[in-house]
Amino acid sequence: MQDVSSLVAQAREGRPRAVARLISLVEGASPQLREVMAALAPLTGNAYVVGLTGSPGVGKSTSTSALVTAYRRQGKRVGVLAVDPSSPFSGGALLGDRVRMSEHASDPGVYIRSMATRGHLGGLAWAAPQAIRVLDAAGCDVILVETVGVGQSEVEIASQADTSVVLLAPGMGDGIQAAKAGILEIGDVYVVNKADRDGADATARELNHMLGLGESRGPGDWRPPIVKTVAARGEGIDEVVEALEKHHAWMEEHGVLAERRLARASQEVETIAVTALRQRIGDLHGDRRLSALAERIVAGELDPYRAADSLVEGLTEG
Repeated sequence: MQDVSSLVAQAREGRPRAVARLISLVEGASPQLREVMAALAPLTGNAYVVGLTGSPGVGKSTSTSALVTAYRRQGKRVGVLAVDPSSPFSGGALLGDRVRMSEHASDPGVYIRSMATRGHLGGLAWAAPQAIRVLDAAGCDVILVETVGVGQSEVEIASQADTSVVLLAPGMGDGIQAAKAGILEIGDVYVVNKADRDGADATARELNHMLGLGESRGPGDWRPPIVKTVAARGEGIDEVVEALEKHHAWMEEHGVLAERRLARASQEVETIAVTALRQRIGDLHGDRRLSALAERIVAGELDPYRAADSLVEGLTEG
């Protein structure tokens, strides 16, 4: 058993091993998880959470690394959660910690952690919200959450971040992908990376046109900017940071930041409750109550909805 209060105190001092252990307790759904979250609760709410998503190959990791460099120049402590595909054998992240952002590995002001999706749709590891809390409580000023990719079921980053950055690249059919995946609804800032390639200007124009088609914004509403970058050379990254700062300020001015964080907390509570209920239902397999309800459905005495209501009532009362 870990000494949670000691780990939290060490994490607040910026000790990476303590942060790593706390996130490991989160990922492993440790019996101490409730104690960890209770200890962290009063220490959170200060970090600015930025989500980065986009199709594979657009340069998410390179862009994330470049943003880390920019924020470190401002003297800010940065946490990075890189959500990787799961190993089919171990369930762990395939790419592992710090592989893609090794230049920051020795910087005490940067904490980088790879997390496995464990097959979770939405592009985020199921434990990501709690891991964000750990980095927030550990004193990170900015937390960058880089997702596996983006697809029709992988837009979950919008519900976990204060600001969502969608990356595209020329020559990858990203305009069509954007329309299909619904990412036009989730992006607060759009970045056309690899802008030194042919077609970058066309990609930006097409994206601007598509944003205009779907626009139903009133005066004072946020209009997502489109920034062109060459992340591998650090070009355009300062403009991305400027766009993020403007969005952060706009959210605070209009009360949107508080609304998003309230919605995030509500979703987190709902997820925990549903997970607990699902586990209790899973424990019923082979239980006589479930078998009895199934027999009544087969006999035509009961419909599955009433049976489910009966089961839920029994579980919540129990």
